[in-house]
Amino acid sequence: MGTYRQIFYQIVFATKHREQSIHEKNEAELYKYIWGILKNKKCQLYRINGLPDHIHIFCDLHPSVCLSDLVKDIKVSTNLWMKQSGLFPEFTCWQDGYGAFTYSVREKDTIINYIKNQKEHHKNETFEDEYKKLLKEHGIEFDEKSIF
Repeated sequence: MGTYRQIFYQIVFATKHREQSIHEKNEAELYKYIWGILKNKKCQLYRINGLPDHIHIFCDLHPSVCLSDLVKDIKVSTNLWMKQSGLFPEFTCWQDGYGAFTYSVREKDTIINYIKNQKEHHKNETFEDEYKKLLKEHGIEFDEKSIF
C-alpha cells in the first residue's frame, strides 16, 4: 500500500520589530527564493504573499519534513540571502517565532485567495490584529505580551 497524506499549512512570520523592510519591488524575488527552498524539501507551494513587515506561505508539508525545521530553513536561508543580495537594505532579521495553522482541502481555495489578497486585506486590518484573529480562530491560547 502507498503512503497518502495531505497536510496544508499556512505559515506566518514577521520581520524583527515588524520593520517595514520587504519592499514590493523586490518581494517577488524573495518569494521565488522561498519557493525554491520548499521545492527542495518536496513541499508544494500554493500561495505566498505578504507586506513589508510579514509574509504568509500556504503549502503542503511533505511527511519527511518537520514543520519547525522547514520554518528554520526558510528563515535562516532567506536571512542570509536577503542581506547578501542587496535587494533588502533595511532588512535586519526575522522575528524569533512564527504561526502555523492547518487547513482541510475544503478550505484550500479560501486560504489561497486570502493570501493572494493580503495587500487589500491589510488596508483594513493591522498585522497584529490579523495574527491574533488567526490564533483565536484556531483555538490557540496566547499571551498578548509575548506574541509580538
